[in-house]
Amino acid sequence: MPIELTLLGASTLLLFAHVMIQGQTVTRERGLDWNAGARDGQPPQLGPLAGRAARALGNFQETYPAFIALALGLAVTGQTGGLGEAGAILWFAARIAYIPLYLMGVKYIRSLAWTLSMLGLLLMLIRFF
Repeated sequence: MPIELTLLGASTLLLFAHVMIQGQTVTRERGLDWNAGARDGQPPQLGPLAGRAARALGNFQETYPAFIALALGLAVTGQTGGLGEAGAILWFAARIAYIPLYLMGVKYIRSLAWTLSMLGLLLMLIRFF
């Protein structure tokens, strides 16, 4: 199986990690009753950690569809390997690094991880041409 598809499968675990981290940090701040309830009304503002987890999840969700489309597109067209493979690995590694960097509030290096993930997507796109 091409590495692009292997990483596509593994990326669902990355999505689960984002969702679980975000959910746990919000529950810790707002309480189990809030999380288990209907969440009617205005929710309390998130603290720094839960806010970072929510923003990191949102950021992942913004780029994840592009990764899915590119990985599937490369596999369907038989263009896996080369720059596409390198891009998929770069995207995946950078997205893993992004989570703790964002949660810890690390400046600049977090932005570098995001930039590298975008470069990974670009390499995957270039593979089509």
